[in-house]
Amino acid sequence: MPHFVYVVIYSKMIMFMEARVTLTQKRALRLGIKLRKDLTYMLVKFLLYFGLSFRGHDESDSSKNKGLFLGLLEWLAKRLPEVDRVILKHAPKNDMMTSPKIQKDIVSACAKESVKAIINDLDGDYFGILVDESKDISHHEQMGLALRPSKIRGQGYDGGSNMQGKMNGLKALILQETPSAHCIHCFAHQLQLTLVAVAKKHKEVETFFATVSNMLNVIGASFKRRYQLRDHHDKLLGQLLESGEVQSGKGLNQERGLQRPGDTRWGSHCKPLDNFVVLFSSIVHELGVIEYEGQEANNRLQAEAFSSKINSFEFVFLLHLMLKVLLMSNELSKALEKK
Repeated sequence: MPHFVYVVIYSKMIMFMEARVTLTQKRALRLGIKLRKDLTYMLVKFLLYFGLSFRGHDESDSSKNKGLFLGLLEWLAKRLPEVDRVILKHAPKNDMMTSPKIQKDIVSACAKESVKAIINDLDGDYFGILVDESKDISHHEQMGLALRPSKIRGQGYDGGSNMQGKMNGLKALILQETPSAHCIHCFAHQLQLTLVAVAKKHKEVETFFATVSNMLNVIGASFKRRYQLRDHHDKLLGQLLESGEVQSGKGLNQERGLQRPGDTRWGSHCKPLDNFVVLFSSIVHELGVIEYEGQEANNRLQAEAFSSKINSFEFVFLLHLMLKVLLMSNELSKALEKK
């Protein structure tokens, strides 16, 4: 066989082997890309489902707390060799899918897709929005929105004409489109508004609630005062437990906090007054601390005035009287809400 034939055969074999190696590399590359994409998708879905943050304070290689996204990737890499071979430091530099910008882009894409899915589900129909606010652990007001796109089966309002009006009230407008959305008067809300209106007609009761609200503003104005109040109450509770004056058990001696009464909902007055009774000794102590150690003259004067006011017989009498009235009306309000 001529020499050039061997040369041709050899060159063809080399080309075939190189093509085979290239094909294997491409297949491995595609598998690596798919695995990184699937892992990223699962981690993003997990973090968003539980409302967890992605990034850490420091995502550098030397950081010990890189955030949940990178932390979970490292955790998987240590336990799954097939994963370790294609992610983080073993991934192509231009396809690591771990940069902060990529994390933000993925979250933004998920948010847009979620909004699109909700809008498609609504399909131009009625929906309800529930808005509520509460204080977080740092005592900052946080507002939450809840969208209820399910089919309207009922309505519940107070007696306002803009709600219950037979011609142009919200009830009538919704009934025109959704006849099955029968309206039920919110008697619990009516009871609460009635009690608020009656209380405001009584000067002493109105002054009592104003004193409670303003006094709680003075103590709750700083984290230091709230901490001192809670610390004093914990020490006092510990002494009472040791002496046997109070009992311990499930549901007993729960942590109490400061909460201002709200004028729009009578039920919101019940818990603050209940807490006030339990924390009374600690509140008096904290007012005394502010009166003698407060840095501003205005705070010292307010603490002195409130301390004198809440230690009076009239205030203590109204505190226990209104708490008993509120407890009874609160049970009635809950019963009306279930109707």
